[in-house]
Amino acid sequence: MNNTITKQINKIELQLINNEKLDINLIQKKNELEFKRNKQNINFRLTCNNKYYYANQCYQFAKHIVNNGYPYKDTNNINVNDISFNKHSIKINNSDLKTFNNKDELLGFVIGYNTANNI
Repeated sequence: MNNTITKQINKIELQLINNEKLDINLIQKKNELEFKRNKQNINFRLTCNNKYYYANQCYQFAKHIVNNGYPYKDTNNINVNDISFNKHSIKINNSDLKTFNNKDELLGFVIGYNTANNI
């Protein structure tokens, strides 16, 4: 499902690049598809105006872990879908990567990690 959504996003981006007039409906559809893709591994509710930002940060974090690894974790045979974000932990294949007291702490860690690694 992730590949289908990514293909749809790429198709819309090409349409937006080739079209001189920006279509707000296409932009909104692209944003919703990106959110749907980014939210797939998040197992808690994202609300408020920042839900798109938080979902994107989690997706970027997962991609970075797959590409670059994480200290003391074997990440050779994983993909983005194997990393899950739960209310109190980040897991790789049901093995805790890091635990937290609440989701705000988790999101703060993800954003800080991404910032520190220039993601």
